[in-house]
Amino acid sequence: MVNSLTDEELYKLARKARRHIIEMVYSAKSGHPGGSLSIIDVLITLYFRELNVSPSKPDDPRRDRLILSKGHASPGLYSALALRGFIPEESLAGFRKLPSKLEGHVHYGIPGVEASTGSLGQGLGIGVGLALASRLDSINNHVYVILGDGEIEEGSVWESLMAGYKFKLGNLIAILDRNGVQLDGYTEDIMPMIDLRRKVESFGWNVIEVDGHNIAEITAAIEKAKLQRDVPTFIIAKTVKGKGVSYMENNPKYHGAPPENEELYQRALSEIGDA
Repeated sequence: MVNSLTDEELYKLARKARRHIIEMVYSAKSGHPGGSLSIIDVLITLYFRELNVSPSKPDDPRRDRLILSKGHASPGLYSALALRGFIPEESLAGFRKLPSKLEGHVHYGIPGVEASTGSLGQGLGIGVGLALASRLDSINNHVYVILGDGEIEEGSVWESLMAGYKFKLGNLIAILDRNGVQLDGYTEDIMPMIDLRRKVESFGWNVIEVDGHNIAEITAAIEKAKLQRDVPTFIIAKTVKGKGVSYMENNPKYHGAPPENEELYQRALSEIGDA
């Protein structure tokens, strides 16, 4: 069973996913490694421990849903989907290349992908709609939305927070990739969030803060969130942009740039280590 995997086995899968991410963006000579590397421990925990999904029944109406609102982190999601069996691992080599369907931003039509994203600020609204639809259809599932911390500068995110509380969507779980870096620099220089926890709590949400690279903490937070019935949960996952590759960590340059040359490519793979 997938959900019987130990934390150490999940960390090994995360290392393999990180290797995939570096291989994909280097081969394509484009892509977004930083935010993919920062969120991969959360994605692996979700797909291999928490999500009620099946590669053999990707359209099961009673499945859990995951929306990658920060759609540019597609290398991370594609790798997780491949490791989970939704798409072939060998298909990752076609990332951002014709005629592959693995575009730079995730899109509906790839098995396991629930929505086309990339225009930031839209995913939480989609999640609100899906969570509300599940309740109206008496489906007992959970809807997860992964947000970027640069993305939450968008006003539509806060409108969706208000709606999530209004409709008492206890089946909605938002996870913020709080890595502190966005396209043009550091989030706190561009648009300070100050006390983000208090902000979100003031919108009526249950808020949990975790180390986004600690699988045990991630698991405990999600399990706690699942106990909610009438209040949605917002998990602030504190992460490191470019986690696992020293020259990418906390470096805005690698928000959307691959290793520049073979030496840096091999260095990245060496630092990540064998899966």
